[in-house]
Amino acid sequence: MVFLNVHGINGLTFPLENPVLIFSVILFIILFAPIILNIFKVPHLIGLIIAGALLGPNGLNLLMRDSSVELFGTVGLLYIMFLAGLEIDMADFKKNSKKSIIFGMYTFLIPMGLGILAGLYVMGFSLLTSVLLASMFASHTLVAYPVISQYGISRNRAVGITLGGTMITDTLALIVLAVVVGMTRGEIGPGFWIKLSISLSLFIAAVAFLVPLLGRWFFKRINDKVSQYIFVLAIVFISAFLAEVAGVEAIIGAFMAGLALNRLVPNTSPLMNRVEFVGNALFIPFFLIGVGMLIDFQILFTNLEAILVAIVMTVTATFSKFAAAWLTQKTFRFTTDERRIIFGLSNAQAAATLAAVLVGYNVIIGETETGAPIRLLNENILNGTILMILITCTIASFVAQKGAQNIARGTASSSDSEKNKGLNQERILITISHPDTIEELVNLAITSKAKSNAAFYGLNVIAQEGFDPAEERNAKKALQRAATVAAATDTHLNELLRYDLNVVNGITNVVREQKITDIFMGLHHKSKLAGSLLGSIAEGLLSKCHATIYIYRVFQPLATNKRFLIIVPPDGEKEPGFAFWLTRIWKLAENTGVKLVFFGTENTLKVIDKLHKKHPVPVDFRRFDDYEDILILLSETGPDDGLIVVMSRKNAVSYHSTMSRIPKYLKKYVKKNNFIIIYPRQYGFKEAVLNDFGNPSHLDFLSENIERFDSLVDSISRLLRK
Repeated sequence: MVFLNVHGINGLTFPLENPVLIFSVILFIILFAPIILNIFKVPHLIGLIIAGALLGPNGLNLLMRDSSVELFGTVGLLYIMFLAGLEIDMADFKKNSKKSIIFGMYTFLIPMGLGILAGLYVMGFSLLTSVLLASMFASHTLVAYPVISQYGISRNRAVGITLGGTMITDTLALIVLAVVVGMTRGEIGPGFWIKLSISLSLFIAAVAFLVPLLGRWFFKRINDKVSQYIFVLAIVFISAFLAEVAGVEAIIGAFMAGLALNRLVPNTSPLMNRVEFVGNALFIPFFLIGVGMLIDFQILFTNLEAILVAIVMTVTATFSKFAAAWLTQKTFRFTTDERRIIFGLSNAQAAATLAAVLVGYNVIIGETETGAPIRLLNENILNGTILMILITCTIASFVAQKGAQNIARGTASSSDSEKNKGLNQERILITISHPDTIEELVNLAITSKAKSNAAFYGLNVIAQEGFDPAEERNAKKALQRAATVAAATDTHLNELLRYDLNVVNGITNVVREQKITDIFMGLHHKSKLAGSLLGSIAEGLLSKCHATIYIYRVFQPLATNKRFLIIVPPDGEKEPGFAFWLTRIWKLAENTGVKLVFFGTENTLKVIDKLHKKHPVPVDFRRFDDYEDILILLSETGPDDGLIVVMSRKNAVSYHSTMSRIPKYLKKYVKKNNFIIIYPRQYGFKEAVLNDFGNPSHLDFLSENIERFDSLVDSISRLLRK
């Protein structure tokens, strides 16, 4: 192995000391290592680890694992855990909490049992050393999670169960570490358990209850994007510190912070895009490079005992984690690819393993006759652990990538099949008017989209009568701002500036030309509600176009709403556009975690309940038969509640005379809440996905057979698939 420790090459010193040059080299590693190894189908995570090993202190000695690398590496590790908590589907997480507990116990008890046996009978260690060694096998690090996220399957049920199990097994493994170290120091007693229980309870309570309250308060009052990002980072690291104070590792605190902020940072929001971008571009690669710098290839040639220890450790850890994944698959009847996801996410050993081995290495339990310290975990275990980290991370990355590719490919095939059937047409028009509503209106449209390939259009109409050049400049600026907001979520917004006789003509002509399926219109919270809401514009659109219309009044950021109260009129499920608006609301709940409270008749709630069983989101149902009593429901709106009122066009199947008075009610009783008024689409689109329910000739059949909801629910389910 070649080591560089020279001076005088154009004033350079090896290992590098110039901070600017060090950072430049690391950036080039992050840029080129994945590209080069991708030629050989090696996951980019492994490329970064190998690059760190080759250029680190145990390789070419080009870079030192100094405090800056350790700092950024720690940030990257916490970032991985934070993203895992932030991206988890909370509804699915709650639904599958029992499965997460079962997997967590599988992936803790099996490695603990096999690890203790291997330590006692294969490697000949003491009981305490064997227990600590086994706790290293029981823990794991979500090194392969960026691969899962990259393929867009982070909300797969297997991923959610594995994330929940990770929190369980890592917490238990770190508690075992604390107990073993305490026993070697004679600190275990009633006081130890009381202190640990109280500190953990206080920590969980502080993060689970105070962080959401603080986050909601902050996001309501601070709109600056940089400040919001800094706030999120601050929460992550203070939570990580509090976890250490409570007696567990910082990674548990970062994961808990992600869960606490989950609802406040929607999956499709610009803030989430920034969080993921910075982490994947900088912090997480730093962590992987830092892990690589720990690897010493000399061990492979100079220390046979360390190699044997590494082989036993790697085989035990890998087999036990595979056994846990296999048992989970058989228990819950998962697919082979879902088992690959579980095994890939849970096999990598890094963070908690490093913490345990370093703590055990630094615990002195005696001295030899020559005065040399006897450590709880000796140098062979330390070196073997480093090799185990490299091997398990490599296996985990390959397996996770294989499973993720297959699942993503299956999802894509399903989407292509739907597209061929005409089921994938989603073209969304956002009318741009008041500058203060642009950002939240665009966010609502993106957050509630049903398909990942939805087409977005931003429209600003300039009436030709009384044309003013200043109006054109302002219109272009508004469109550019809307496009910028959309771009922050990696969404392309087509900018349309239309000149027409009036606004209604401009919108309806664009709807026909672009085959628009949904129209989102903004209403500023200071606007005065007319009798028909937006007056002639809304009336004109309702009579001239059949697309679904969403009129959104913004009062606070969408992500800060705790609930949305949804009022559905009698026979609302018979509307041709019922499935379309319900799909959007469902996606809104999936992406923000907001609770949906539906008010409707028994038949309407039956349809929605069947859908809820297939696609769980936080939902509550309340029977509401007398639509004329809608005023009572409006008065139930709380401070952080949003309101959704489903309306209908005149002469449509669910139209009710009370609807004409709803704008007046909203103006009087819903002054400080977000609300959305929805006019469901009517027939007239050949590409309508629900052919049976998009055709009025089938409404009689539906009315006579209202108990047969399965076809309608299946159609909505198809819309919900990405």
